[in-house]
Amino acid sequence: MFSKKLILSMMTILIVLTCFVFSVQAADEPIILKLAHADATNVLTSRKHAQCVMFANMVNAKSGGRIEVQVYGAGALGAEREYVEAIMAGTVQAGIASGVLGGFLPEAMVTDIPYLFPSESIAWKVLDGPFGEKLSKMMLDKTGLRNLAFAEVGFRHFTNNVRPIKSPADVKGLKLRVQENPLYVNMVKGLGGNPTPIAWTETYTALQTGVVDGHENPISSTVFAKIYEVQKYITLDGHVYGVDWFLINNKFFESLPEDLQYIIFDAARISAGVGRGLQLLNSNVIGLQTVLDYGCEVYAPNEEEMAQFKEAAQGPVIEWLKTEIDISLINEALEVVEKAVEEQKALIK
Repeated sequence: MFSKKLILSMMTILIVLTCFVFSVQAADEPIILKLAHADATNVLTSRKHAQCVMFANMVNAKSGGRIEVQVYGAGALGAEREYVEAIMAGTVQAGIASGVLGGFLPEAMVTDIPYLFPSESIAWKVLDGPFGEKLSKMMLDKTGLRNLAFAEVGFRHFTNNVRPIKSPADVKGLKLRVQENPLYVNMVKGLGGNPTPIAWTETYTALQTGVVDGHENPISSTVFAKIYEVQKYITLDGHVYGVDWFLINNKFFESLPEDLQYIIFDAARISAGVGRGLQLLNSNVIGLQTVLDYGCEVYAPNEEEMAQFKEAAQGPVIEWLKTEIDISLINEALEVVEKAVEEQKALIK
């Protein structure tokens, strides 16, 4: 028979071995990173989904399975506002968001100043440089959300069913669907139009039935929602450059080993390039060809006409924006863009 002392010793060894086995199993369990977005889940048409899938594949592979990125698209974890709040709370680890961020960080709206960016390359230069880092730090300090990278919604353009828009004079009197956002309302008013906030889900019908004359969106969105079926004229004025932010809960990020932090950061930057590229492809190549083939009349304003649009729209928006954010940030944005343009022009001299 075994003595009580021997039995106790064996039980102690068994408990220690059991704890060791469970600790090894726990160490082998991957860290779950839930990544949310609200767009469609087709990597060929959805810039956000393509960006998320690229990020997930890179992180999952480079981490050797230590992190498992799970992509939740099509609003599976809620609309943008809902999953941004979830990221702040830590129940979701990361997500890509754009339009709602002004409600969390008013300073994020500075990139929506009409006609701020003259091209995508200038936008990238500014957002990927010190000014973008400053905005990201503001986001981190005020919300606890770390911005890993900037991607893009793309340049927004006017469509309508009444006449070609070649200058602000052509906007006068047009009823244009806008988002329920004072920035867009003031922009359209500045151009002489009648801004009409309408839910996106009701926009096609409102255009089809003449409730409004036109709307504004990137070409990719105009094509995806088949808006071109009920609009005749498209003006490539690029009045607002929409920005996607790649956000992650900072407490979660800082809880990771440094090597995993770098893998996530690096993959986010690379995947943002995928999102940018797909947006350009779907707007400037496939999208434009689609609307032209359908019979829409597309007009690109010249330099003089663009100056007229800028002069008419920027003032009213900046006056409103000054009530939301510090004027010094607005002035800095304008100066940084002007400098970026000068530096880029100097490269060809």
